[in-house]
Amino acid sequence: MPKKIKQFHLIIFGCQMNMSDAERLATVLKNLGYEETKNESEADLVGVIACSVRQAAVDRIYGKLREWQIVKEKKPLVTLLSGCVLPADRKKLADKFDLFIDINHLENLASDLQNIQPEEKLALPSFFSINPSYYSDYRAYVPIMTGCNKFCTYCAVPHTRGRETSRPSQDIIAEVKKLLQANYKEIILLGQNVNSYGLDIKDEIKFPELLQKIDKLGDNFWLKFLTSHPYDMSDDLIAVMKNAKNLTHYLHLPVQSGSDAILKKMNRHYTITHYKKLIKKIRTSIPDIAISTDIIVGFPTETAKQFKETLDLVKEVNYNTAYFAQYSPRVGTAAAKMFKDDVKKEEKKKRWQELNKLIGKQSLAFNKKLVGQTSLVLIDQNKKIDKNYLNLGKLANYTTVKITTKKSIKIGSFVTVKINKVLNWGVEAELSTSFPRRRESH
Repeated sequence: MPKKIKQFHLIIFGCQMNMSDAERLATVLKNLGYEETKNESEADLVGVIACSVRQAAVDRIYGKLREWQIVKEKKPLVTLLSGCVLPADRKKLADKFDLFIDINHLENLASDLQNIQPEEKLALPSFFSINPSYYSDYRAYVPIMTGCNKFCTYCAVPHTRGRETSRPSQDIIAEVKKLLQANYKEIILLGQNVNSYGLDIKDEIKFPELLQKIDKLGDNFWLKFLTSHPYDMSDDLIAVMKNAKNLTHYLHLPVQSGSDAILKKMNRHYTITHYKKLIKKIRTSIPDIAISTDIIVGFPTETAKQFKETLDLVKEVNYNTAYFAQYSPRVGTAAAKMFKDDVKKEEKKKRWQELNKLIGKQSLAFNKKLVGQTSLVLIDQNKKIDKNYLNLGKLANYTTVKITTKKSIKIGSFVTVKINKVLNWGVEAELSTSFPRRRESH
């Protein structure tokens, strides 16, 4: 009787880096003879790529653990924990899983699984040398470094991923080359602070030069990067963003707060004056750039006046979109030790809603300016509705675009559209034969 092929299912929490981690973990498991299934109930192994940044994500893991305990009473099931896990969360969670694997040391997974399943004997390479099985065949997340040296007081990353470790540039370039040869349309370089890429490796190129080299690898693809730290945003990087042919005119530049006093308590290493000058410099160099940000509301000791400084900053910078989080203390971070969580939940929610309302108005105003423009769209979904097809895609700045056509548009393809209507959640467009600008933020 042939041996049953084991199946695995991954549950991913958190950011794009966690998605990239999951792709590499999936590759490791496939090398061990597993097949991936989208149906959790079919899995012989369930892996969680965790995120300790938000308490809500940790709470969801506890919920899944209760479900798996019931499953284990009926059939064998291996549960695995990895990803971005604070030591305090690991202490509480790890013994509830069959395995915990440090995401930076996936080469240990073979031996760890062998302890549970002696038939598994395959040795594995290190994290960065693993060629991932990408979840998309047109959009790829490519990690260029891991860890962070900034130690923002609220952040889990230095405690979960360690200090900054850059990936050799020749390995990054080789991976992107393969992706472009496979006709990938969007390449997103990942790191907790991409601006400091290469600083930990002697004689390694720095981030602006890495971008230039990747930009020259091909034509007709979108090149993006996440995430930048304002302290390390250099003039050289701005110049590359202006002149590179494939880099989209989009920048995510987290500010976290509009108050200098709060930024100091966050250990962010810059002032609002510095941040504003940086924004002005970027927009002077790249007038059509779209800028988004991250903001934490209700950080310990944040007063109503300090929150108003954040509102004023959001209005002045005029972000096209922003991502807001209500502060929650994470055990193991400096903020949890240094400050009492003294802003009430009701007040955090109120401030979050006020910011969300403001950014909604700014996003709508931004999208209204797009009406009449010819832009490039990358198609993500399509489905038939009556006699037509509804196609959904993204502009380079992540604005959602709705396109109704008689025939479906191929997922993963670029199409040129003329934007003709603003929606509450994006824009509506029609296919166009006009040629958009060489490169655009929209």
